[in-house]
Amino acid sequence: MKRNKVEQVRTLLERNPRMKTADVMKAIGATKSYTYVLMSKARASYQKQYGESIEERMIRLRDMAKRRAIANPIANLPKGMTEAEAEEIVADVNQAITQHDSVNHPAHYTAGGIETIDFIEAKKLGYNLGNVVKYITRSGHKGNQLEDLRKAQWYLTREINTLK
Repeated sequence: MKRNKVEQVRTLLERNPRMKTADVMKAIGATKSYTYVLMSKARASYQKQYGESIEERMIRLRDMAKRRAIANPIANLPKGMTEAEAEEIVADVNQAITQHDSVNHPAHYTAGGIETIDFIEAKKLGYNLGNVVKYITRSGHKGNQLEDLRKAQWYLTREINTLK
């Protein structure tokens, strides 16, 4: 029996929570907007089943693997993790330590699994509305939340005034 698209996307995201929309789109053969919907449903399904997001689980498992098994990834495996997964996580952690990318994929713009810029470009929002989305999506993830929301409000007011 063929699995449905949401299950396919969920499986892809469980294997690589940082998978880009374009890569998911290519893997399942769907349009960009439909892929966004599928990714959202897959994440919601995972959240409902496990009580945490895919990204949160991977962070938790990586932290456990890092604390317990950096020297020997096979020793003290976290519950439910295979040896191959532990070795992969250790490799990922080591790569992340040496190659944190705060320019191309900052964490405050990738929260929720969809990069803000991908959404802005897909919706063709333009400068002012793009900044509204940017500041709203990063509020609470970087710096002062109230300041980010005020910046979003400033850009929204500016866009409204251009339409008058």
